[in-house]
Amino acid sequence: MHHFFVSPNQIEGNKIMITGNDVRHIVSVLRMTSGTEISVSDGITPKEYRCIIEEIADTEITCRLIFIKEENLELSSKVYLFQGLPKADKMEFIIQKAVELGVYAIIPVASERSVVKLSDKREQAKIARWRGIAAAAAKQSKRGIIPEVREVMSYQEALDCAGAMDIKIIPYEMAEGMADTRKIISTLTAGQQIAVFIGPEGGFTEKEIMMAQKAQLIPVTMGKRILRTETAGLIMLGWIMYQLEN
Repeated sequence: MHHFFVSPNQIEGNKIMITGNDVRHIVSVLRMTSGTEISVSDGITPKEYRCIIEEIADTEITCRLIFIKEENLELSSKVYLFQGLPKADKMEFIIQKAVELGVYAIIPVASERSVVKLSDKREQAKIARWRGIAAAAAKQSKRGIIPEVREVMSYQEALDCAGAMDIKIIPYEMAEGMADTRKIISTLTAGQQIAVFIGPEGGFTEKEIMMAQKAQLIPVTMGKRILRTETAGLIMLGWIMYQLEN
């Protein structure tokens, strides 16, 4: 069943209105007709609205609500991925997969070893594209919300942003002891805010790790092998998802 997002004001009683690019996609690409059942979320609450297409117009599709599925498909904690800006289009892949794994928000971070430097104009274009990728991934994985992709932060801004969160993890290749990593993951419980910091290519500098420790982030190992930036975060999110879903 295909899944779509609408704004809360597009849900009125037992009527749900679909507008924008989804209209063309439904009609021209998916070739849906009246009577087709679809699912809809408002992007804010975890509710899933099951409905049937009733009317198809040029710029709007009217659906009739059948029932509301209130089972919460989101993770029981909010996981924030602070991702060091990677090269090329790796960020697009990271965002797509992080959304599938249940991340709550993604924060691009300009750290010392970030090769990518974005001008204001280019940054806004990138952010818009990344948010579109997050929305598409949320549809595909039938998320109840669209995870937020925030503006690029400096490393210090990212540390400040994570300051009040309950658990703050920073994988570091010089850290030791998988038993400690397992212990930290095993303590994660519902309702927490969890920050995961991932460095760009080349990882974090010693200075940045010291700054992180001062901000009460916990350096952890992810094993004996060095992982790429686009791999490390997804593995950590997978471990967190396994713990929270268990």
